[in-house]
Amino acid sequence: MIVFLFIGSCFYHVNAEPAPAYRVHATKSKVAKTKVHINKQGMKFVKNYIQKSKADLVSIKRRSTIPFNIIDSIFKQNGLPLQLKYLAVIESELKTSAKSKVGAVGPWQLMPTTARLLGLKVNKHVDERTNYYKSTQAAARYLKDLHAEFKDWLLVLAAYNGGPGPVYTAIRESGSRNFWALQYHLPTESRLHVNRFLATNYYFEGSLRIGGATKPTIVAKSNKPAVLINENKKELALANSSDVKTPESTDEKFNRIMNASTASLQKSNQLMGTDK
Repeated sequence: MIVFLFIGSCFYHVNAEPAPAYRVHATKSKVAKTKVHINKQGMKFVKNYIQKSKADLVSIKRRSTIPFNIIDSIFKQNGLPLQLKYLAVIESELKTSAKSKVGAVGPWQLMPTTARLLGLKVNKHVDERTNYYKSTQAAARYLKDLHAEFKDWLLVLAAYNGGPGPVYTAIRESGSRNFWALQYHLPTESRLHVNRFLATNYYFEGSLRIGGATKPTIVAKSNKPAVLINENKKELALANSSDVKTPESTDEKFNRIMNASTASLQKSNQLMGTDK
């Protein structure tokens, strides 16, 4: 099972809360493009990892449509590279029910304190870390904040796994802010976490690029009713008086489904089908 291949990396960052504790910056940052250059040894790791994990990666890919639509929509709104969705693959296999032994929960494996600082409700009555829509919004805020600190996506991935502290230590000890130059100054699990992400990225996209930020999506409001125009292909559009049809965005589609239920968490889990 892929969970055993990932478990050293996926749950490492939840062994203790990051020090200093995560904080949301008020400043806005430009989300830059990272070109990933990897040596022969790194590519060997990627290929070996995919070979060992192939069956489980295939299984995850088969049920990835809905979660990836949700993540893509939220990441587009936040101007984040869409390739970052593969972080949820190595964290939880995209499952809302994922839970570590030390208390990290949900598709993004957030610890309770971090989740609360990101605006999620976590108490004995409700745990929004398992709500796909809300937890992905929180993860997007966290990733943007980490990028505001490190300005490099590979360092962001390492910090997401082990916290910002070890990354700053690796920068100081190596004298570099280049992941490949400082990687062996990182905890082993954080270093492998980044490489597992790159391997998963390569499997899904056939490349090791973490693309530039997407432009935030601006959804125009309309009072016109939504009309189902192609039931066979499950495509929705807004029909206006001049019969100009605009496809429903993934964000609109997800919000429409979620709003149909007063219990959005229950509906999200039902749609995901991850607990079956």
